[in-house]
Amino acid sequence: MSKKESTIFGIYPVIEAIKSEVVLDKVYIQKDSPNTKLEEIVNALEKEGITINHVPVEKLNRLTRGNHQGVVAVTSPIAFHELETIVEAVLASEKIPLFLVLDQISDVRNFGAILRTAECTGVDAVIIQKKGGAPVSGDTVKTSAGAIFNIPICKVDHIKDAIFYLQGSGITTVAATEKTQKSLYALELNKPLALILGSEGKGVSKSVLHLVDENASLPVLGEINSLNVSVACGAFLYEVVRQRMGN
Repeated sequence: MSKKESTIFGIYPVIEAIKSEVVLDKVYIQKDSPNTKLEEIVNALEKEGITINHVPVEKLNRLTRGNHQGVVAVTSPIAFHELETIVEAVLASEKIPLFLVLDQISDVRNFGAILRTAECTGVDAVIIQKKGGAPVSGDTVKTSAGAIFNIPICKVDHIKDAIFYLQGSGITTVAATEKTQKSLYALELNKPLALILGSEGKGVSKSVLHLVDENASLPVLGEINSLNVSVACGAFLYEVVRQRMGN
């Protein structure tokens, strides 16, 4: 597969891409379009679980200068992995599992930086939700410095279901959040672990915070009460590395 994303536009090209099982990351559909053929695309996308974004025609015009007919699809530079398959393989290996769950990270640069740090710290897989997150695009490839090709990415319908599955597989789930007094440095991290990071604006969602096994925060000594999510990710992951290396 090509390591670059590309756009496919027009009703019939997008339909053919879906039929040919081209890996699509996101599809943009024109809002309030009178073209009934777009309904066929929407139905096909929903069956495949591909993210649909209903946008004004101006957005489509920015994505391509071609005759888009109300639809533009962005292909993914990577193939995604099944969560269950990855978890089973990691559990069967000799290493201590380490997963990263991203709850609605929307900024491509943060996403790429997180992938780069995850690859450097030995994360086994990154888990993202199909809807609402940053696109897996050429910008992601660039900001990840190519790390995106070295770490499996799993797309799931719902983050909460993924957390339930991880917990059922014997993996401790820890959410990074400033909404707790418990310090990251008070936790035992040398065990099967999944770290959950939240969106840039809202952090980890309340419903997810109620599900996880532990909530943990980083000490903040300045006036600003929170760190950039990619920076916080690095601090959390390298604490895991420190504990696992015994230093």
